[in-house]
Amino acid sequence: MATVMGRSSAASWATDTCLLMRNDSRPAGEGLRRPAPESELKREILARLAAATGGLAPTDYLHAWWEWYRDLAAQPDRQLALARSAVEKLLDSWQFAARAALGPPLEPQGAQAGFASSAWKLWPFNAMARGYANWTSWWQEALDPEVPGTTANLARVRVAARLLLEAASPANFLYTNPELLQRTAEECGQNLVRGLRYWLEDMQQTVQGRRVPHFEVGRQVAITPGKVVFRNRLIELVQYAPQTPTVYAEPVLITPAWIMKFYILDLSPRNSLVRYLVEKGHTVFMISWKNPTATDRDLTLEDYVQLGFLDALTEVTRIVPDRRVHGVGYCIGGTLLCIAATLLACRDRFNFATLSLLAALADFSEPGELSVFISPSQLALLEALMHQSGVLESNRMAAAFTLLRSQDLLWTPAVETYVRGERPTITDLMAWNADGTRMPWRMHSEYLERLYLKNELARGEFTVAGHRLDLSTLRAPMFVVGTETDHVTPWRSVYNVRRLTRSCDFTFVLTSGGHNAGIISGPEHPRRRFRSLTWTTETDSLSPDDAVAMAPMQAGSWWPAWQQWLARHSAAEQQPAREVTGAEEAPGRYVHE
Repeated sequence: MATVMGRSSAASWATDTCLLMRNDSRPAGEGLRRPAPESELKREILARLAAATGGLAPTDYLHAWWEWYRDLAAQPDRQLALARSAVEKLLDSWQFAARAALGPPLEPQGAQAGFASSAWKLWPFNAMARGYANWTSWWQEALDPEVPGTTANLARVRVAARLLLEAASPANFLYTNPELLQRTAEECGQNLVRGLRYWLEDMQQTVQGRRVPHFEVGRQVAITPGKVVFRNRLIELVQYAPQTPTVYAEPVLITPAWIMKFYILDLSPRNSLVRYLVEKGHTVFMISWKNPTATDRDLTLEDYVQLGFLDALTEVTRIVPDRRVHGVGYCIGGTLLCIAATLLACRDRFNFATLSLLAALADFSEPGELSVFISPSQLALLEALMHQSGVLESNRMAAAFTLLRSQDLLWTPAVETYVRGERPTITDLMAWNADGTRMPWRMHSEYLERLYLKNELARGEFTVAGHRLDLSTLRAPMFVVGTETDHVTPWRSVYNVRRLTRSCDFTFVLTSGGHNAGIISGPEHPRRRFRSLTWTTETDSLSPDDAVAMAPMQAGSWWPAWQQWLARHSAAEQQPAREVTGAEEAPGRYVHE
């Protein structure tokens, strides 16, 4: 294991844990066994199918539609109600079209926000918008979640229907969108010329694998001063330079998700979580994950626990000895923090000062809209695809997230750029979003199967190096953040960690925004609001909705409240700040891969 500087002996708990983790319970060479020929043939077939379908299992969606139809066929009363609704909506569309054609401009009431412009009041566009609104409304009734049936299959049907309906919106096409027609007439078609040029530029960037311009890592983003103080084959550990004469005694170790570059937590100075913490007097360490290649295909989830978190924690305790650590985890990084902290608690190796989970899941029983991509058939396709190349390419994961929000992330940007001819202003968050990472085959397969599909961590069945983990052993003070419109880690599922742990100092915060924007809100944000509720016993709890109903609404960002919470859980006496030493400047080497 290579480091950027010599390492002294770590604390005994770290040494023991490293030995524990590296005593892999798998038989030697298990990951290198040659599969049987029939297994290789099956993988090859599945990989080709995945390449053709974009990684989606067609049988899942065919079965889902069939199950929805079969359940509906067994409900004659519901069939009659839907037939009556279809006739009513069809008559409404015809009557509205007749009134709009013969009278003054008429607003298509009930239409989506995409038809809010006055141009949509003119015939025939208002008739198109009204008809489309009635059509989508009927399908929403037909796919009502109250219809009996398998929840996962109904969710797949709803997502598939939503994708088709959003794609068919008249706002997406030049000849059915009056705003686009008006812009084209005003510019004599120059908007279409610009749009074609933008499309060609984007295709070229896609083929060449280039990143979004304007934000260079280390120059416009990820510019908080610091040093790389440790490196192994999976991570770099960055320690940030202090910005105050004195600092809190307890360091902060942040574990970001490995499906994203770490600098989402160190974007521009105005919304850098790292800069905010160091300016408030905290000593901050950040894990920067290596972007895996095919040579890393056999990295396991246990490797991410050991090489990723525990090695980083060992180095932090070497640099700041005899102090407890504030552990912070974002998204999957929060899940990894839960796993590692539970392992240490079970082995009585280390006590954290606090644990902060930001939009992170420990209970995957209700993973939200991502569940439509999680099934044995889907994972078999994905596993075959990853096994073939050794990694899951970042564009495939990005495509899954785009499907969940196709209107916002696909159709609206495409229309604005390629038809209206207007490039959206690139923000630091958009540039980061285009800077994707890959997933190693073995780790990602384990992660999806053991956590998403089997929910082993919440069920108390998750094992690390042969040791079963029990989340109820976590008793450190906890600060858990969920976001209102999160499509990746729904806030109710984030909240569920309350019933799995036994912390008698537990704070839950629900903030406005989504998975990324809700967390990266900046210390001052005029459009943010949050609710906060704290428990001081280890057993008292409420349902997610009851907890939120009891929590008072507060204006602004949740960052100051969290920082004050960290300060209250730190030693009262601060220490003189020390210079950070390291051979390489932050943000390091791995973030550029």
